[in-house]
Formats: sequence, structure tokens, C-alpha cells
Amino acid sequence: MDRGDIEESGGEEEFPRLGGGKYRPVGAHDRAVVEMSSIDPGSSSSTLKNIRVVAPGEMGAGAREGPIPEDGVNGHQKESKLELFGFDSLVNILGLKSMTGEQIPAPSSPRDGEDISIMQGHPKPALKMGTMMGVFVPCLQNILGIIYYIRFTWIVGMAGIGQSLVLVLLCGLCTFLTTISLSAIATNGAMKGGGPYYLIGRALGPEVGISIGLCFFLGNAVAGALYVLGAVETFLKAFPAAGIFRETITKVNGTAVAESVQSPSSHDLQIYGIVVTILLCFIVFGGVKMINRVAPAFLLPVLLSILCIFIGMFLAKTDDPDTGITGLRLKSFRDNWSSAYQMTNNAGIPDPLGGTYWSFNELVGLFFPAVTGIMAGSNRSASLKDTQRSIPVGTLAATLSTTLLYVISVLFFGAVATRDKLLTDRLLTATVAWPLPLIVHVGIILSTLGAALQSLTGAPRLLAAIANDDILPILNYFKVADTREPHIATLFTALICIGCVVIGNLDLITPTVTMFYLLCYAGVNLSCFLLDLLDAPSWRPRWKYHHWSLSFVGASLCIVIMFLISWSFTVVAIALASLIYKYVGLKGKAGDWGDGFKSAYFQLALRSLRSLGADQVHPKNWYPIPLVFCRPWGQLPENVPCHPKLADFANCMKKKGRGMSIFVSILDGDYYECAEEAKEACKQLATYIEYKRCEGVAEIVVAPNMTEGFRGIIQTMGLGNLKPNIVVMRYPEIWRRENLTEIPSTFVGIINDCITANKGVVIIKGLEEWPNEYQRQYGTIDLYWIVRDGGLMLLLSQLLLTKESFESCKIQLFCIAEEDSDAEALKADVKKFLYDLRMQAEVIVVTMKSWDIRSEGNSKEDSLEAFDAAQRRISDYLGEIKSQGSTPRLANGKMMVVNEQQVEKFLYTMLKLNSTILSYSRMAAVVLVSLPPPPLNHPAYFYMEYMDLLVENVPRMLIVRGYHRDVVTLFT
Repeated sequence: MDRGDIEESGGEEEFPRLGGGKYRPVGAHDRAVVEMSSIDPGSSSSTLKNIRVVAPGEMGAGAREGPIPEDGVNGHQKESKLELFGFDSLVNILGLKSMTGEQIPAPSSPRDGEDISIMQGHPKPALKMGTMMGVFVPCLQNILGIIYYIRFTWIVGMAGIGQSLVLVLLCGLCTFLTTISLSAIATNGAMKGGGPYYLIGRALGPEVGISIGLCFFLGNAVAGALYVLGAVETFLKAFPAAGIFRETITKVNGTAVAESVQSPSSHDLQIYGIVVTILLCFIVFGGVKMINRVAPAFLLPVLLSILCIFIGMFLAKTDDPDTGITGLRLKSFRDNWSSAYQMTNNAGIPDPLGGTYWSFNELVGLFFPAVTGIMAGSNRSASLKDTQRSIPVGTLAATLSTTLLYVISVLFFGAVATRDKLLTDRLLTATVAWPLPLIVHVGIILSTLGAALQSLTGAPRLLAAIANDDILPILNYFKVADTREPHIATLFTALICIGCVVIGNLDLITPTVTMFYLLCYAGVNLSCFLLDLLDAPSWRPRWKYHHWSLSFVGASLCIVIMFLISWSFTVVAIALASLIYKYVGLKGKAGDWGDGFKSAYFQLALRSLRSLGADQVHPKNWYPIPLVFCRPWGQLPENVPCHPKLADFANCMKKKGRGMSIFVSILDGDYYECAEEAKEACKQLATYIEYKRCEGVAEIVVAPNMTEGFRGIIQTMGLGNLKPNIVVMRYPEIWRRENLTEIPSTFVGIINDCITANKGVVIIKGLEEWPNEYQRQYGTIDLYWIVRDGGLMLLLSQLLLTKESFESCKIQLFCIAEEDSDAEALKADVKKFLYDLRMQAEVIVVTMKSWDIRSEGNSKEDSLEAFDAAQRRISDYLGEIKSQGSTPRLANGKMMVVNEQQVEKFLYTMLKLNSTILSYSRMAAVVLVSLPPPPLNHPAYFYMEYMDLLVENVPRMLIVRGYHRDVVTLFT
């Protein structure tokens, strides 16, 4: 087939490409064909002009038959000059994405061997909003609400002008600092649905994100009830005849403004509140498009009503003090400057016999919902033209403008009426409004209904976003597709809202809302604090006006305000978030969102590693870091990544589970060809380690053979003082098999490499007999301490005693002495040494003259038989070498010089040691013996014979080789 011709292949024919994979041809059944010219060195820098999208309608029958002409749309088709990079052209990727508006996934390398297909569509671009309508207006609408109209004048009367200013500035500072933190996080990358939950979860992890996100969801749901009750209370105040029940509250504090004040019945609030909530739910079910069209219109009456309130205060009469309206007078300002905290009834009317006493702390909880709503812009991030600019500017503008409005309102409200009027007229804003109170009533109702609508719209989507992350299985009922409405979550939110409406008391609901909002704001500040403090390379927010100290102050201020409001509510809120956090940790699915805690762990690990330095660790700070060879001799099935008893032994080397193990397997082959197989094997090994509850990491190394792989591992594995210091592997009992002739040289090479690299060695003989954590052992742990090894053998015995399976055992220490040694003096010295090391063991000194090779009778028969068999095999091996006539060489290429007398000496020494072990330790739970290094110029085969003779008939043995440094110390 000619280059540039595409023939119909029915989806069966494939074309070769670089790396051995194949390309699938784009046929007529595809939705579109993308024709693109290659990039010639002399062509124009503008490559996108050569791209043409052929729609399916333009592809007639002729397009299905025969090849596409080579001089078609672009006149020629050539191979891309960028194909040598192994990826699709970046120009093509970005060009297609910008022209079609589609989301094209990241390209994969051609050598992956996967088919590449491009699906195109022409979706209608969604309407994007700017800073004003997308952020500023929603935030303003959510911030200006029921508290300002119904409770703000009452707060000024109760706290006075001075403390009211402190209250406003305190709450305003909290939201201002939170806005700065929000701006930094929101401008550090693209945002998805979920608002603050998404920001906190991606910064502090899924557990913290979900716990705070669910609390924020509850806060929004309860806030919906707050707004509904505010609208209903305003409606019943404006139209008292609409009330089904009527309640008259008589003032008993003797004020001259009025003798009695009527307030709506709690039953009326409940009935009307439930009806309004249901009606709002029907609107929410109508879809978010309708809500977004109607919601901005609610803001105009709010702004108009605020303007009318200020006009009314300027035009208020000053000659009618009986009504309590004094106009803007300095006398009223002075009278209302100080606080007047007192008892009130449930409706907030001053009453010496009332059951509620108000203080500054309670007023903080009552007022704080009036400054919330700063997250409204971040919730609409997907609909913004420029998220990175609109969220900081719009949110900060809304926060500062509303705070300024509240400060001015405190000054004006404190100067326009008497304190009694401020405390008794819950709708003083409507009373002073110009020209009619009805304007304020309408403004209050529309603003609160709009805010309630936003709460009932945003809360279900927040819950659905948490469910869609698929971390918490219990929330799966609320999962929805991206294009579907969260109806089940909306019903659940409505039930919570109705439950709070039934309470019917606005002043009892607002502290609950405050706690949840403050908890969320604290999470946002802590997220920015952590990210600022860590300053990871990925932390590059466009909003530059932030600092970790500001975020820390903001988070601290949130916590302080929570305790100011109510320490009991604070404890309940934190306990609820903690329970959710714990539940997510236990029941939630694992998720890695690249959160700040992972970065903190990384920074802490780096700092700790640097603090350890490059010098040797002091014996008091020494921890075993075993390097466990999982499959050294091919004795396991292919589907078993590690012997289970090796994992059990790795746990035995840790005191109370503290420490790290490195589990390694070597995969024979070429890395280029076996890379994917190695990755899959590493995943399986890591899963198995987690299943065995081992604290460690898994590594798979691809090498031409085991010897080369081990040398690479022993030289490079680990960092600084966190490199493995002990190599653990099983003894190769199967080395005599004809198809495993390479085992002796590999085994000797590994031991020599460990000695060269100054690593300890622990070889497990009888791995199949090693007990698991539930098999309790009795008897003794016998140590045959022959050479100085830095105390590694002693330390291993003590670590074994800390495990449940060996805690009932006792330690016996056998000291192998020379023939002319003073046994009693050696025993006394060893006992003193063990006492200083805080180790308990029975010391037994064995000298070479205490027994003779041929005179022990039955106790040595097994050893003698093994000795004679080893001699015969070595003689046969030497005979084969001599019969070849050539000079034999070792595995390292050096000439082999065999000294038969030295070989006899090694065999004899191993026989004596094995006989001693069988005499004293035949019933021991485990035997530890020093590992003799491979002798120079001895074939690996000989060394395996020596080792076989040493371990003969010993069911369970640890062969230990220390290194030239102490791992135990005498000193405190």
C-alpha cells in the first residue's frame, strides 16, 4: 500500500509502526478523519492551517471506495518528523484540542502497542461567566442575608456600638484571611466540583477532605433552614393576618417604647417553613440552569432595600422619641456605645425571667453566618472564564465590601434609635426604611429565599461530589453522573432542612451553622498553611499575596471563635469530624490525591535522612534493615512472590514491629524486554507484603543473572544510613540438583559481595520449619558464638525473644574456645559482658579438646557419615578436574590452587562443630551459628560441601555473619 493511501480494511488490517506496535487505520465508519500534513523544516511556523476536519456528511460513497488521492486536501502526506521522539506531535495534540474543544488524553508511547483512535465532537461551548456575575454577585448574595435584616440591629442594641465593631472586625478578619488562603489554593491549578471539599481534600488528603466536606454539607443544609425561617418570620411580621397561631409576648423590663410585642408563633414558623422548603425543592428539581437564571435577580431587591434603609435613617424624624426612633443623633450614639447584656426569652425579647443570657461569645455565634458565603465563587469554578483571576478578585471584593457595609451599619444603627427600640423591634430595618417598610420586607424575603435556594442547590452537589470520588462506600447511594442532577442527595438535604425547620428557633440554629462553617474555614487555612510551609515544586499559585503566617493566624482565629461561641458545640463539631475521619480511614478506599501530608512526609523523611548524616549510626540507634531475597533459588511457584516464612522471619527482626524491610526479587533477562513484567511482579510483591503485615517496600531488579543483579542491589539500594545492613535469604538445600549447577558459585558470590560491602548476612536453614506468629516454641535458643561479629548474633536472639512464638524460650550461649584456653576465665568474662549488655543467657564453654572425632560413639555417627560422604564427593570432584588436563579456574577467573590438606582441615572443623551442635542443641527451638567466610582459592562446590556438613541434621538454624562494627553497646 502506498504511503498516504488509506483503504477500507474492515477493522482487520493493521499497519506497522515504530517500536513494533501497529496503527489501526481510520475508516469511513469513524466520525471524522483528521488530515494533517507533516512538519517540514521549510514550512511555515503555523501548522494548524494544514489541519482539516472532514465531517461524516462530507464522506460519501466515494470516500469508502478506493484510496484517498495523494494530492488530496494537503497535496501530500508524509511521516511526521517528530515521530522519532516516540510520542504524538505536541503541535498536533494542542491543535486538535484547541480547534475541536475536546479533551484529548495524554499520548502513550508507540511502543506500548496500543491502538490510537481520536474521537471528535462539536459540543456547544458552555456560557462562561466573568468575575462580576460568576463570583462577586453569588458571594454578595450569600453573605447579605437574614442576619443583617432581622438580627443586626438587635446585636447592636445588646453588644453596644463598641463591641459590635469588635465583633464585625473579628468575624471579617476571619473571612478575610480565609479568602486569602482560598485564593492561593484556588489559583494553584484547575478545580473540579466540590468547592472547598475539593480544595481541602487535595491539600490535606481524602480523610480530612471528606470529614470537613461532610460537615460543610451539614452546615449548608442547616443554613437552608436558617434562610427559610428568616423568610417566613419576615413574611409573618409583614402580614400578621397570615398566621394560623398568634402569640403575644408582654415586655416586663419597663421600657417606654411599648408594653407588649407580638412575634410569630413557633407553630406558624414550622408549618410555613416546611411548605416553603418543599416548594424550593421542586424548584431545585427543575435544574440548575433555571436556578442560575433566577438567582441574580434576587440580588437587586436586596441592594435596593439596603439603599432604602440608609435613606430612611437620614430622613428619620427626630421629634418623636416615644417610638424609639431618634434619627441620627449623637446622644443616641453615646447611649448605645456600651453593651447591655441581659436575659431574654426564646424570641430574644428582654425579660428578667427569661431563660437565655446573652454575652459577647453568644453574639459571635449569632452573627457569624452573616459573613459566610465566601465559597460561592469557588463552587462555580467550572463556569468561570478565568478561574485564576475571578475567584481571588471577586471573593475578596465581596468580603471587603460587606465588611465595610457592616461597620457603617453599626455606626448608623447605634445612632438612629434607642437601646429599647433596638432590642424589641426585630424588624427595625423595615421600620426606618424609606418610603415604606414593605420594600425591606420584600427584600428580606427574596434574599433569604434566594440564599435558601442556593443552599439547597449547592449542598446536594457537594454531597454528590464526595460520593463520586468513591472513597466512602456508604455514600454510593448519592453518586450521579456528571450530566445528571443529584436528586437523591437533594431529597436527603431537604430532610435535614425540614428537621431543622421543625426546631423553629432561629437563634438555636445559627450556632450550629457557625461551627460547621468555621470548621471548613479552618480546613482551608490549614491547607494553605501546609502547602505554603512545604513549598513543594507543584505549589505555584498565581495569587501571590499569601504567606503561611497569615494562614496560620486565620486557622487559629477560626478555632478561637469556635471556642468563644461554645466550647461544647466546638467539641461536638470536632468529635463529629474526627469520627468521620476515623470511619473514612477504616472503611474508605485508598486514594492518592497528591495531598500536602504526603509532601510533608517526604520533607520530614528528607530532613531526617540528612540529620542522620553519612557517618555510621551509633549502636544505641542501630536498627536492623534486612534485605530479604524472596526467590533466590527458584524454589517457589511462579505465582508466589515471596515465601511466607521469609516474611514471618523479617517481622522477627523488628522490635515491636519498628523498622523497615526491603523485599527484593531478581528477574533474569533484559530490562527493556522485561520492564512491564517487573512492574507487575513488584505490584504483586507489594500486595503480598501488605497482606503479611510487614513494614517494608518491594523492589524487583532485572539483571542478566542473579550475581550481577545482587551486586547492583548491594551497591545502590537505600539512601545514606537507611541502606540495608543485613542480607536475609534461605539456605539452598537443592543445590545438588543437576539443573542447578550455578547455585554454588552464586551463593559464594553473594556471601563474598556482602563481606566486601560490609553487610551482615543471615541464612535460614530449614525455612519450611520456621514457626509463624501463632506457633509457640519451647526449649532454648542456642548461640554458637565463634568469632566477634559486633554482637549481631546476640541482638538477633534478643529480638527473637520479643516475639510471641519465642517468648517462652531461654538463651544458651556456647563459646567455642581454643584447646589451650582458660575455660573458666572465658566463661566469667562472657557473663560479665552479657550482664553489661542487659542480656540474660546461660553461658557454656566448649573447647576442642573436650571430645575426639572417632571416640564419641553413637552421638557422632550421623556427622561421621556425612563427613565420609563429603570426602568422597570432593575426591571425585578433584579427580574430574585432574582428568581434564587443563588448569582449572574459579568463577572470578583466577587460577584454582587446591590444597588437599586445607580442604581436609575445613571438613574436619565443620564436622566437629556440627557434632557439637547435635550433642547440645538437638532439641533447641533454633540454633544460631557464625557463618564461615568462603576460603580463598577453594571452588564454590567445596564451600557448599563445608556448609552442608555444618547444617547436617539440624532442623532449624540461622547462620549469621556480622560486620566490623558494633550493633550493641555496654554504655547507657
